[in-house]
Amino acid sequence: MSESNELRLKVSEALSKDVGRAFARMDPADMARLGVAIGDIVEIEGKRPAVCKVLPAFKDIRGQGRVQLDGISRDNAGAALDEFVVLRVTAHAPADRITLAPTTVTPTDRDLPYIGSLLDGLPVREGDRVRVTLFGSRSTDFRVVATAPRGTVIINPTTQLTISGPKGQKASATSGARNPVSYEDIGGLKPQLQRIREMIELPLRHPELFERLGIDAPKGVLMRGPPGCGKTLIARTIADEAEANFFAVSGPEVIHKFYGESEAHLRKIFEEASAKGPSIIFLDEIDAIAPRREGTLGEVEKRVVAQLLALMDGLSQRRNVIVIAATNLPNMIDPALRRPGRFDREIEIPIPDRDGRLEILEIHSRGMPLAEDVSMRHLADVTHGFVGADLQGLCREAAMLCLRRLMPELDLTLGTVPYERLATLEIRMGDFLAALHDVEPSAVREVFVEIPDVTWEDVGGLHETKDRLKEAVAWPLKYPELFEQAGVRPPKGILLDGPPGCGKTMLAKAVASETKVNVISVKGPALMSKYVGESERGVREIFHKARQAAPCIMFFDEIDALVPARGGSASDNHVGERVLSQFLAEMDGIEDLRGVLVLGATNRADMLDPAILRPGRFDQVIRIPLPDDESRQEIFKVHLRGKPLGGGIDVDALVAGSTGFSGAEVSAVCSRAALAAVRRAVSSLDGPPDSERTEHIDVRIEMSDLTDALSSMRP
Repeated sequence: MSESNELRLKVSEALSKDVGRAFARMDPADMARLGVAIGDIVEIEGKRPAVCKVLPAFKDIRGQGRVQLDGISRDNAGAALDEFVVLRVTAHAPADRITLAPTTVTPTDRDLPYIGSLLDGLPVREGDRVRVTLFGSRSTDFRVVATAPRGTVIINPTTQLTISGPKGQKASATSGARNPVSYEDIGGLKPQLQRIREMIELPLRHPELFERLGIDAPKGVLMRGPPGCGKTLIARTIADEAEANFFAVSGPEVIHKFYGESEAHLRKIFEEASAKGPSIIFLDEIDAIAPRREGTLGEVEKRVVAQLLALMDGLSQRRNVIVIAATNLPNMIDPALRRPGRFDREIEIPIPDRDGRLEILEIHSRGMPLAEDVSMRHLADVTHGFVGADLQGLCREAAMLCLRRLMPELDLTLGTVPYERLATLEIRMGDFLAALHDVEPSAVREVFVEIPDVTWEDVGGLHETKDRLKEAVAWPLKYPELFEQAGVRPPKGILLDGPPGCGKTMLAKAVASETKVNVISVKGPALMSKYVGESERGVREIFHKARQAAPCIMFFDEIDALVPARGGSASDNHVGERVLSQFLAEMDGIEDLRGVLVLGATNRADMLDPAILRPGRFDQVIRIPLPDDESRQEIFKVHLRGKPLGGGIDVDALVAGSTGFSGAEVSAVCSRAALAAVRRAVSSLDGPPDSERTEHIDVRIEMSDLTDALSSMRP
């Protein structure tokens, strides 16, 4: 074969936005060697020939001799990731007629024009699988039953489209239509996916590699991570891509009430998997099947654990069987399972970072009709702590809000909504932002607090304090590369110290609201328990959740109640000292506290233990004084903003008369004045209140109301 019309390249996974579009992305240098231009049709031959449209690859994959194919094209070509395929130029013609057989959902006749518009420009051959994303992310797969003319054809607007009936559907279903999930459907977990593929795909596809190295292939992989981060999806995708039989076992279905039945059920699953190898056995929620034996009272659970250990050890005789287990409570599993030879590798599936969230959002919004103002990058920036399931819920909620907005305009008496009307549906950025209020991050759901919409403008005065907080909190999130370049770590903790009512809690609210990060608000007394060890465990769990949901702010109001100075406790059990020790270990222990800012507020800094105030724990202690004249003027303007004021309000006179007042007391003066104005309006009404009369009453706050309120307050 001559090199001019054939090329041998290694297969890589495609971009998530290319799924279902039959693109083959390759290095422009390889395109020149093959003699093709952008948009040309090439034949890709693995175990079978398939056809794709050529596009240039992005820079990160150039120069590696690779071609990017999505899961559908890989399936059509019979090629897996990292396998070689042969590319050659192929002749093609416009399609006059094409017959499709549905493999999942059978569309109606009215769907045909829309399906045809989505398939426009797609190169296909007889036997190929094609995917159409109908309205929303509901995708439908079809098998190409026949084409006219024969060979490679391009679907165009004049192509006659036919959907074969139940007979064609039945034939397609029996031809081995698998669960249509590919690596492109997993976002934000590329490093973890690569490690799992090494452990699972290689032994199933190429066991001879391990035989040559003289080592046993891995037997099991334990995936641990918070709920909704993609553990089950990874297991199903790998089974689909590796073309292995998939046996899913959920914890409760194994346990039977009769003696010996639970163990027999497990043995049957393993025997069936080994008989049908290559197979993957997926044990979901393994902590329910194999809990710690020393803490388990039931005999059934102990026997199931023992049977599972025996089956895992017996896998050396069973080739081509790999066990994947998933749990979000790894410490609840029996330790005997967590050794090499049983679960050889433990892989942490983390909460996705910003880039991971962007990938996941693009996957779940792939088939959604998005308006031009939708910025997935902005949504990825503000969804800290969201796992994949939360982001899927966010997209679904935004679509529901769009539907709710358009529901009054839709005429549902027609039975079905016309496609022309459906085509006008558009999901806007406002729908996504509104959906953010309804979807909470799973990782911190138990401790999640809804932050009031407080901005820096709502905090009067305190300019220097606000600047220091912006540097400590906002800058590390906005400019992490500058901190890395300077070799400086952002502060771990900031203590706000000042008299009551000077705005400490208000500042914490403003910091959280302006930075859009997760906030865990911790009330000191809520952590205190009368049982030994419970209070320390509460501190430990709060910090663990904060690490999971990083970047995150932990706000401890009245922190002097939680970590008072040692030696002053009058209780016999010394619970305060134990909580303090746990707190110090969490803030500055061996386990690193990255992406978590501890924000404390107190008006009794003298009561805090000195160990907590050293750099490395609370790096900055910010003293918040009582407001001066300029600050009080700003606070008066903030609290009088939006109120119905009469003429002659002299803010300077109010400032002069409120020397020594805190911000909370200035707020109380404005509230009392407003209440006096309402009292005056009510007394002007004759007889019982009437909604028609009260509408015409004009409530005005006069200067006299403010001076009276000021004279009744004492700083």
